[in-house]
Amino acid sequence: MIRVFKIAILLLVMCFNTALLAQTDKQKQLEAKRQQLQKDLTKINNLLFSNRKKEKSVLNMVEDLNYKISVRQNLIEITNEQANLLTREINNNQNQISNLRNQLQQLKDDYAAMIVKSYKSKSQQSRVMFLLSSNNFKQAYKRLQYMQQYADYQKQQGEAIKEKTQTLQALNVTLLQQKEDKQKLIEDNRKAKAEIEKDLKAQTSLMASIKNDLKKFSEQVKAKQQEIDRIDAEIKKLIREAIASSNKASGNTTNTGKFVLTPAGKALAAGFVANKGKLPWPVERGVIKMRYGNQRSLIDKNVTIKSNGVRIATEPNAAVKSVFDGEVFAVQLSKYSNPSVYVKHGNYISVYTNLSKIFVKKGDKVSTGQTIGEVFTDAGGESLLRFSIFKEDQTENPELWLAK
Repeated sequence: MIRVFKIAILLLVMCFNTALLAQTDKQKQLEAKRQQLQKDLTKINNLLFSNRKKEKSVLNMVEDLNYKISVRQNLIEITNEQANLLTREINNNQNQISNLRNQLQQLKDDYAAMIVKSYKSKSQQSRVMFLLSSNNFKQAYKRLQYMQQYADYQKQQGEAIKEKTQTLQALNVTLLQQKEDKQKLIEDNRKAKAEIEKDLKAQTSLMASIKNDLKKFSEQVKAKQQEIDRIDAEIKKLIREAIASSNKASGNTTNTGKFVLTPAGKALAAGFVANKGKLPWPVERGVIKMRYGNQRSLIDKNVTIKSNGVRIATEPNAAVKSVFDGEVFAVQLSKYSNPSVYVKHGNYISVYTNLSKIFVKKGDKVSTGQTIGEVFTDAGGESLLRFSIFKEDQTENPELWLAK
């Protein structure tokens, strides 16, 4: 009986602790995402919406608002998920509390019955008579064992009541905190929804103005994409020429389209790969305004925006830094864009485009975090760094390489 009771208590505690740990881990993950999204919104407001004195183009305003809305929508979804998880935890804890109260009441009733029974047979004389009335020594010994077990059981019942009471108190404290946390999340979401309503109204107004002259704005989008395509073509051409030139210098005349690496070059490339997902950002503060890959234009759904890298909105005149050790193999002055710097990391290349100042030259060795230039700030106050990563002449998604 005692052994079964102890096992039941142990199993209950283990199940409760396991469920609680799983829920706590999930809450921590969601809270970390929520905190990051809130930081992103702060950066978006500071970097994209703080400079009210300068007029941005309608296209840039649409892009900025859309980006801000998408981040806030993610924030609302994460907050909802947190609130729903807390609701499940609260319901679970309420059930646990109800079960514990029932078990505690049963323990108290059993304990009270034992105390009454013990009181009725508490006199030393009755205990002695109980032993002396035994038919033989073996029976007397069994009765003595029973008396000891009964005393131990009483003690264990008292300890069980104490443990149950402490567990119940702890659950009550947790439940109160969960209810406070849920209320705070609900309030945060209410504020976020009010803010997103303002942004959606502004977006609707902008899109209405665009529809009035859709052809003009659509042409602007196409022209902008054509300019980017020309820049990307220049970058790929320069990289291919650099591969051919490097291989020729090393005595390899076969044009494989890949760098022939020295042992030092192989080691540098291996170090670069080993840091995938951990590379520092090329600017101190920034948000990724345009992601890698093909995306439909917000202005004209028939136009596809192709991005061979990421476009990072940052502060005016922000310092641009090398993301890893390497060698500057080109500083490009293009007729289509502001200057670019190419840094070679073995057979990988990081490209930094749209600079206003350059602090390095071809052949310079650079280290991780070294400032190589400053980002260009346009008349509308936008400071946008185009950042790309190539393996040979093939593009890679920079978001997979940069630290989260």
